[in-house]
Amino acid sequence: MARDIIREHARLIILRELHQQANYSSNDSMLQQVLESFGIAKPREWIREELNWLTDMGAVTKEAAGTVVIVRLAPKGVEHVERRLVIEGVKRSSLPED
Repeated sequence: MARDIIREHARLIILRELHQQANYSSNDSMLQQVLESFGIAKPREWIREELNWLTDMGAVTKEAAGTVVIVRLAPKGVEHVERRLVIEGVKRSSLPED
């Protein structure tokens, strides 16, 4: 199966955005805007597919709240962002610049 570079990048962007939040959470609407700022303009349904994938991998948890999906970074997602483990299918985080 061929790698899907856009999906791998989008998944890392989502995990990093959640990691930057004080409560490690956000919603699908805000994450859609974040992805657009990185040049990944996709419909909300595509974002939700990626959130489902990240949930299946144990990187995030999610719950519905009205018309939005609330997503929270799980410990496995934190470990990926902090380069302590690798989740196959998610781009690896870059090393911090000195």
